[in-house]
Parts: sequence; structure tokens; C-alpha cells
Amino acid sequence: MNEETTRGGGPDRRALVLVENLSVPFDRRVWQECTTLRDAGWTVHVICPQGTKRDTEPETVIDGVRIHRYPLRAATGGPAGYLREYGSALWHTARLARKVGPVHVVHACNPPDLLFLAARWLRRRGAQFVFDQHDLVPELYLSRFDRGEDLLHRAVCALERSTYRAADVVLATNESYRDVALGRGGKRPEDVFVVRSAPQVDRFQPVPPEPELKRGKPHLLCYLGVMGPQDGVDYALRSLAKLRDGLGRSDWHAVFVGSGDAFDAMVELSQELGLGDQVEFTGRIPDADLVRYLSTADVCLSPDPRNPLNDVSTMNKVLEYMAMGRPIVSFDLREARVSAGEAAVYARANDEAEFAGLIARLLDDPEQRARMGKLGQERIGGPLSWRNSQESLLAAYAAAVAKRAPAQARRRRRR
Repeated sequence: MNEETTRGGGPDRRALVLVENLSVPFDRRVWQECTTLRDAGWTVHVICPQGTKRDTEPETVIDGVRIHRYPLRAATGGPAGYLREYGSALWHTARLARKVGPVHVVHACNPPDLLFLAARWLRRRGAQFVFDQHDLVPELYLSRFDRGEDLLHRAVCALERSTYRAADVVLATNESYRDVALGRGGKRPEDVFVVRSAPQVDRFQPVPPEPELKRGKPHLLCYLGVMGPQDGVDYALRSLAKLRDGLGRSDWHAVFVGSGDAFDAMVELSQELGLGDQVEFTGRIPDADLVRYLSTADVCLSPDPRNPLNDVSTMNKVLEYMAMGRPIVSFDLREARVSAGEAAVYARANDEAEFAGLIARLLDDPEQRARMGKLGQERIGGPLSWRNSQESLLAAYAAAVAKRAPAQARRRRRR
């Protein structure tokens, strides 16, 4: 077997990556996967939604990857809004998949667990189906909507089961997700590959700190990430109020970088807590400005509360803080410990007072902050580097391609 075959590439190998949650290349994990496949000899197409301020072209080629984008209005409100969003996305994805035409591998990234439906036409024409499980959607539903195991929860569980059944190969973002694929998904161990997300190191290069970003305070605290109901920004804000009121600490300025459907509510909460003068919300900002804030930050915050989703999920912000050499305060979550190790300190789950106390402890200990930052950078450059994930991704594609000929033979026999 030659090297190209081993890596899953080869002449005229075509892959189609389906994404609904973010535009590409803004979705960094998906973009890393696309460029890895391209470098291994694959012709790569992507179908994804258009962005609002970036990634707006309906069709483009970037670094050899052809991207097909469709207009999509993001959901607002409750589950009904997501049904409208997902229905529109599914229709556009199926339409563009026919435009791309037959491929060897169709690679679907969740959420939602619906894209196997858009891939049916390609699978009937011989494509192998790779399920890239970014989220556990049943746990996401429970964590986001607080409706319990109602009819819609049962529906998302059924869709997840259907996606697992359709998948020839599953990509899991960590070992916890792999365990779900093996147990709840009923997949064979040889068909599930851990492809961890990893920050783009060239994107996260520290620059000299800028004291003016601290707004006249000795210390800067930083949060980076999505602001949805399950992301814990409210926990962070209440912890900062306790840091000020309970511990008497006003020697800090905090910046919250990112956006999401809870953004406005979090700005309002900061005002209600009397934090308006000490907390700054930037929204999404260019990479250069993000790096300026992270390079200046003394402590970074990962306030995701423990819930069925967060406990087993890898938080990209934790990895990005580590790449920048920043110490982290986190709640005690299983996968947070796997990722950060001693680069973070951990408060009891959802204990805002202890979270505040750990922030204060780190602010008072610059030597510990420096040690933690160095440990984080070493982990990102070593066991958590994208190099390791690249190998696993290409092994997964090789496994999918190896299934192709037997699957085609079975289809011919059925005819």
C-alpha cells in the first residue's frame, strides 16, 4: 500500500464537508480539517451558511478549497426558531450538494444532527459518510432550553441515532464523546476516531502587553468565546460581582470578547450587577485585537457551568488561552481538566464564590500565573497539538475509503 493510499488521499479523491453552525473559514476546526485534507491530496468542497460581516461571498475558492455558501437567518427565541433555521439549512445544503456532484466522502459536522438527510443523494452514489460530532445535541438541548426530556428531546435523540446509523466513520472531539459514540451510538471502536480541536498556533502569537487596555487598573481579566445560555457568562459576571463586593477587590478591569444570542442579556446583567464601569463587552473583534487583549490579560475565565453538555465537552477558549500562555480559572469539569491540566485552577462546579476566590488568588500570585501559562503553552505544543489530530483525521478518512469498495459491491448485489 503506497503512502497516498495509507493517508486516505490519492488521485481525484473528492470530499464534501457540510457545516451548518458557522461559516467557513471562520469555523477554525473545520478549516483546519479542510486544509489537512487538501494537503493530503483531496479535492475539498465545503457547504456552509454565509456570514454577516465576513465569509459573505456565495461561492469562493480559498487556498484551494472551494466553498459554497447559502443565506441563513439564525434562530431566535425557542425551539421553533431552530426548526425554521434547520429546515432552511437542510434545503440549501441538499441543493448545493447536487451542484457539487458525486464525491468519495461526505463529511457532516453537527449541530444539527440532520445533515445525514442532505447527504442521502451522495451516499446513494457511493459516498462514504463521516460524522464529525462537534456537540452532543441531546445534552445541548437539555442544557440550553431547560425543558427536560420532552417530545423535542426525544426527537433530537432519534436524529442522533439516525446519524450514527448512517455514519461509516465517526470523528469525536475527545474521549468522552468517543465513549458516547461507542455506547449510545453503538459504533465499533475501529470506526470512531478522536480528532481533537486545537488552536491555530500562528493565529495566537503573544505580542507585548498594552497596559492601557486595563483602563487604569492593575489587572485585566478576559473572557473569549460564544455567549449563549449554556456558556456561563452569567456565572462569570456574578463571580466578578462577588470578587468586588465579597472580597473587596476593585483592582481589575474585565473584557468579554465574543457574541451570541445571550449577548444583550449579558450586557444588561452586568448593568444590573453594577459592573458597567469595570466590564467591557467588545463583540466579535479582529484577530489582531483579540491577541492584544489576551497578551495583556492576567487571568482568563472559563465559566462554563457543569451541565450534561459542558462536563464532557472540550472548550475551544481553554485551548486558545493556553496557546497564549494565560492562566485560567474554570469550574471543575471533566474535559476541562483533560485539556488544561495544571494550566488552570478549578472551582467547585457552579460555585461562584469559589470562582471569585480563585481569581483573587491568581491576581496575587504572578509567579503561579507565569508557571501555569508556560505549562499551557507546552501542552498545546505537545500532546494537544493539531499535528496529532491531523494523523487521526487522515486515518479516519483512510478507514472510510477502505469501506467504499465493499459497500459498492453490496449495492450492486442488491440491484
